[in-house]
Amino acid sequence: MEIYLFTALIAGLLALLFALFKAGWIKRQEVGEARMAEIAENIRAGAMAFLGKEYSVIVIFVIVIAILLGIANAGNPDSHSLVALSFVIGAVCSGSAGYFGMRVATIANVRTSNAARKGLSRALSVAFSGGTVMGMSVVGLALIGLTVLFLLYIKVLGFEYGEQVDLKRLLAIISGFSLGASSIALFARVGGGIYTKAADVGADLVGKVEAGIPEDDPRNPAVIADLVGDNVGDVAGMGADLFESYVGAIVGAMIIAGSSWYVAGAVSGGVLPVMLPIALAAAGIIVSIIGTFFVRSGEQSNPQTALNIGTFGAGILMVIASWFIIHAFIEKPIQVQDFFGNTHIYTATGVFLATIFGLLAGIAIGLITEYYTSESRNPSHAVAKECETGAATNIIAGLATGMRSTALPLLVLGTAIVLAYHFAGLYGIAIAAVGMLSTTGIQLAIDAYGPIADNAGGISEMAELGPEIRRRTDRLDAVGNTTAAIGKGFAIGSAALTALALFSAFMTVVRVKHPEVRIDMMNPNVMAGLLVGAMLPFLFSSFALKAVGLAAGRMIEEVRRQFREIPGLLEGKPEAKADHSRCVSIATGGAIKQMIAPGLLAVLTPVVVGFAFADKSVLGGLLVGVTSSGVLLAIFMANAGGVWDNAKKYIEAGALGGKGSDAHKAAVVGDTVGDPFKDTAGPSLNILIKLMSVVSLVIAPLL
Repeated sequence: MEIYLFTALIAGLLALLFALFKAGWIKRQEVGEARMAEIAENIRAGAMAFLGKEYSVIVIFVIVIAILLGIANAGNPDSHSLVALSFVIGAVCSGSAGYFGMRVATIANVRTSNAARKGLSRALSVAFSGGTVMGMSVVGLALIGLTVLFLLYIKVLGFEYGEQVDLKRLLAIISGFSLGASSIALFARVGGGIYTKAADVGADLVGKVEAGIPEDDPRNPAVIADLVGDNVGDVAGMGADLFESYVGAIVGAMIIAGSSWYVAGAVSGGVLPVMLPIALAAAGIIVSIIGTFFVRSGEQSNPQTALNIGTFGAGILMVIASWFIIHAFIEKPIQVQDFFGNTHIYTATGVFLATIFGLLAGIAIGLITEYYTSESRNPSHAVAKECETGAATNIIAGLATGMRSTALPLLVLGTAIVLAYHFAGLYGIAIAAVGMLSTTGIQLAIDAYGPIADNAGGISEMAELGPEIRRRTDRLDAVGNTTAAIGKGFAIGSAALTALALFSAFMTVVRVKHPEVRIDMMNPNVMAGLLVGAMLPFLFSSFALKAVGLAAGRMIEEVRRQFREIPGLLEGKPEAKADHSRCVSIATGGAIKQMIAPGLLAVLTPVVVGFAFADKSVLGGLLVGVTSSGVLLAIFMANAGGVWDNAKKYIEAGALGGKGSDAHKAAVVGDTVGDPFKDTAGPSLNILIKLMSVVSLVIAPLL
């Protein structure tokens, strides 16, 4: 067992070393003119100030929950008070990944802008390298955290592998790591989402609609806050989201493997299937690093093509590696019994196919998302066309497109789940999630590239570098919008499979102690739990949307005040300077204050339901409900927001009258409505469905 853990630890260290190498290379690039450096420093200071205040609130939450976990699990024969340590380490690793990734992103943005002076290819290299630091930090710290905890508990604290109950107990303790990651992810996504959209809405409505000035104009007091928001929402927030999915998929698969054998009464496969998810994750790091070297673009080439080559190249390598790894770990068929009482035969080929189904599902959901949201596709053109008759018809068309876009991703997910279960049972579903997330390193690198390119465009505009430089950064930004939309689809798909894996792990653990527990839809308690669970994503989203509205309202008033009270600001007189720090402070305060209620809702609901009802199937029904409606609502919000955004960009590119036309004004309104959909409430739902499942999994030994 130890040899597999040490191998995974080496892969995690390799990821961090590669991130360190990339960070060093970025720092050696030229910053540019003094004005560019000044703007970049304001963005960096705002981003790090927000992160500092956010983490100061989160650390209180982490300490309180760790103490409660330690007390609740002390003396528990199925767990241990050390679950509190796992929880703290998970939170620290997730928070550290966000810190390192965002710090480098705020260094890479201005260097990308300056590199655009030399050419598109150079700018792409800098922006993508900045994203690579985020991606490698996430997978590296996740794998290091998990393997170090395993080795600590086995070698130092005496949880030697031998009897089945030792392995089952060890995995219950390790599940705290996933809970720590989930807790940080929730606050990072909700807080970052509120921040970025409050700033974005304020900048757009007052600057573009009321004042009629261009996007990222230095006269707009909210521009710096908007650029800060790109980092805290789409770099740190997305990183925490995928960190949680990555860890949750690995832990869920390991628990299902260990607990399934325990249910069956015999460990017929040894420890290897428990270690298989970690081995696949380690291989994913290697192929992701290799994939980054495929990302190369010429001056006249489409940067999207270069990014696609890297992504698909890593995916193909992962398929090949998975075949050999799985056949090495599962040499002969393994017979297990799941919590339904069904007996399954795991074969290496079946598990491999489940992994492929996960990979293919992730790719398919990304492509479907790209179709519904891309600026060059028919759905965004159709929504843009509706802008000619006003904002109302634009919003109606966007809502309809978002609703329609839920069909194909859910069919893809359903197909992947059924096929994975057919070939490898519940373990197959969990392995499908691991397969989908195995190349998270490069997938997240491409996601984080987007906000860096966006920041580079903003810096170019504010520093007045000229139309040629802005044209190059706009090309990078346009690709970044597509990668962001695909990334959101990927994040939602991975969240659905991860939540299902964690739910399966929860039911498996519960059924060990309570064989009578079943999800029976004829049971009124289960039906009630399902309905309450289905309601929670809507209540959670209402908190997030209202928070954006409140913070954006304050931002709008502040921007109007500065335009009104600072002489010459709107006219662009050199002596008139916008007070950007005031807008940054408003966005920070609103986000920190408003993120607490949604966080407590997600954490406390499964605890209350789990302990309040003697029938433990009620909690199972709750998880089914929150996962089902949460996935649908997340896809709807993300794609509706994405199509409104790109319908606006399609018009700004010259269609239907271009900038300043009535169609453009209607499109800006739709984009403003869609901003909190796609960047606050929608992405935060990914965390909600996973967090409620992992909380249930952690408290399962106590029920």
